[in-house]
Amino acid sequence: MVTIYDNEQFDFQPDAGSSYSVGWKVLMAAFIELLVVSIVYTILTGPVSTVQWQAGSFGWFLVPLVLFGILYGIFVAGPIDYGAKWVFLKAVRGERIEVKDIFYPFQRNYWNVVIANIVVGIIVGLGIFMLIVPGIIFACRLAFVPYLVVDREMDVMDALRVSWDMTRGYGWQIFLMGLLAIPIVILGLLCFIVGIFVSVMWISAAFAVMYHAVAKKDGIPETRYPSN
Repeated sequence: MVTIYDNEQFDFQPDAGSSYSVGWKVLMAAFIELLVVSIVYTILTGPVSTVQWQAGSFGWFLVPLVLFGILYGIFVAGPIDYGAKWVFLKAVRGERIEVKDIFYPFQRNYWNVVIANIVVGIIVGLGIFMLIVPGIIFACRLAFVPYLVVDREMDVMDALRVSWDMTRGYGWQIFLMGLLAIPIVILGLLCFIVGIFVSVMWISAAFAVMYHAVAKKDGIPETRYPSN
């Protein structure tokens, strides 16, 4: 395994403050690589953002565009988002990063990535519909699903269950990370384009650190039906 730095220098603790602190150090250690990946991610997920903007002035002539946006979001942008999370996890581990890593979900476990993204979205959406609080709980407890599906190549049900088990006792810390992300994004917006890129990269690194810290401390639970 080719490494870009020794991540043993960092003190990985599964709490919000430590995750953001170590996440910043990881970001600085692999800044150029993560910036390039983030730019590529933004370009590749652009069609979804464009369609969402167009939907504000909806007309029947936009139906094909909207359908394209939905399909693109499900089958392309979703897996790319999972791939980006895997890139940040590699950075946290000190592993060498390549732009092509963002496309990893298209090569391995693709359909589980697509289905997991849909299922988590539905679960969180239904939870928000149920007076918001359940949605927040679901979002926190299922926060590790992308890493498990891509990095561990788990199927959807195993990833949901293992994420739920791994986040037990850490839900409040993950929720606090979400709250801290708000002022970080606002600060990034105040610094214009470069600032928002850095803030989003920092948040992504922090969540990858949290997953890595929990996995390092408590391990990853075995799946019910381990693959041969």
